Amino acid sequence: MHRNSHLHDYLLDKAKQLTEDWYAAIDKSTAEGVYASTDPKVIDKLKNQNFRFHENLIGIFIREEASFFEEFDEWILEIATDSEHLRTPTHVIFNEFLKVQDQYLDMLRNYSIANKGKYTTEQIFTWGQLIIKAFGRITSRFVEEHDALALKRLTSQQAVINELSAPVIRLHNGIGLLPVVGDIDTQRAKYLLENTLMECGSKKITHLYVDLSGVTMIDTMVAMQIFQLIDALKIVGVATTLSGVRPEIAMTAVQLGVNFNEIQITGNLSQALKLN
Repeated sequence: MHRNSHLHDYLLDKAKQLTEDWYAAIDKSTAEGVYASTDPKVIDKLKNQNFRFHENLIGIFIREEASFFEEFDEWILEIATDSEHLRTPTHVIFNEFLKVQDQYLDMLRNYSIANKGKYTTEQIFTWGQLIIKAFGRITSRFVEEHDALALKRLTSQQAVINELSAPVIRLHNGIGLLPVVGDIDTQRAKYLLENTLMECGSKKITHLYVDLSGVTMIDTMVAMQIFQLIDALKIVGVATTLSGVRPEIAMTAVQLGVNFNEIQITGNLSQALKLN
């Protein structure tokens, strides 16, 4: 029912014009990501990607659906991993898919008018439904791959941020400093615990200054994990001095019943460093 080599050839003949019309219709004043680029090489690549999309999509009118979607995956993965598209918001890309879908629905309308009486209403309706189905599956797969790669990149960046925001700095004679800066959520508190223990071991730290003056926000669960870090350091033979403890952190610690008897505390880092 859906196969039609004449329709396939008709659309393929107009593929290059579809690409040019699509790109010309992009509002450059509001465009984002890859669509806003003024680099001729990026623009040529974008147009080529769009043209190959047409070459692949038009094939649905002469091929079996199963093999069509399977082979289309190659194009989807290429675009999803493209650096320019990765820097483009997903919703922006999705909107461009919808614009191209509208192009096809218009082309089918024009084709049916030009061939009036040659095809039944049911045949024309089937082609339209096939286009909508194809775009639905293609965009779904693209968003799936695009978001998975974006999440992987974000996770990698977060790991670097965690590492840079919780460094154990070796000062001298087994003395180390852990300056904690910014908000601490449960995930980051867990990283602090694991990374600090490892760093103290590798850098042969025996006394660690933990400065909390740069911590802007903390909750009960996170405060508990910070004091668990102090207990863990004690177990591995690392003495701890806390500095810069804000009133809200102190209140939380008291509510948790933390024993401060064996924890050295100073008002600020300058006072702490004068102790040794």
